[in-house]
Amino acid sequence: MENKSPLTVVKIGGNIIDDAAALENFLSDFASLTGPKLLVHGGGKLATRTAESLGIVPVFHNGKRITNAPMLEVAVMTYAGWINKFITGKLQALQTNAMGFTGADGNLITSEKRKDTTIDFGFAGDIKAVNTTLLKLLIAQGIVPVFSAITHDGNGQLLNTNADTIASALAIALSKTFDVELLYCFEKKGVLSDIENENSVLPKITFDSYKKLKHKGVIHSGMLPKLDNCFEALSQGVSQIGIGGPEMLQKDNSIFTHITS
Repeated sequence: MENKSPLTVVKIGGNIIDDAAALENFLSDFASLTGPKLLVHGGGKLATRTAESLGIVPVFHNGKRITNAPMLEVAVMTYAGWINKFITGKLQALQTNAMGFTGADGNLITSEKRKDTTIDFGFAGDIKAVNTTLLKLLIAQGIVPVFSAITHDGNGQLLNTNADTIASALAIALSKTFDVELLYCFEKKGVLSDIENENSVLPKITFDSYKKLKHKGVIHSGMLPKLDNCFEALSQGVSQIGIGGPEMLQKDNSIFTHITS
């Protein structure tokens, strides 16, 4: 069996970005990770607040943002602008040579406008391709890529793209070259069996147990697309996947949800 170098892909959720102390701790732990790594971030709450301050009313359908033209401008300003550069600057201060990207930079991630026969999600993008050639060159130079949730269609159109999906797509694409660990960090300790009990972390979820938990309604709402991304990534070569709090980055911490086939 071919020995591949390890690579860690980490996605950070918007609730951690909104909490200054939690973000500071997370970035410190991320900077301490050894070996090649990359970071993907969202930041939906700041986009919502910014839109509202500009008199733009955010619109959602089943938890998914509908990105009209004014909302796209806000998303680019907040995700690719303030949040991306703030995180990049903080990582530089932690001696991590971070570089911030959208999918348009270097043609790193191309996508297409979402096709939906019932709902028009506006300028929402579904990923088509990842430029692994350039990504591998950046990683080989010791660069730590920091991706915002903005991609492009190759014809000049920027698109708002789900950050969980970006993390999964990057992990899958890079798994051809690296032994990839994909970590989804958010404000909970893991996937919970009881949403009211912060400590009811499911230590392991397999594809079979996921189907049962979904059928019983234990797992629902926003956790469904996250877990769908996880199992898709596992089926396409990603070695290890975890979902949990920022403490998950501390390797001696074992309280998080392992996603396995």
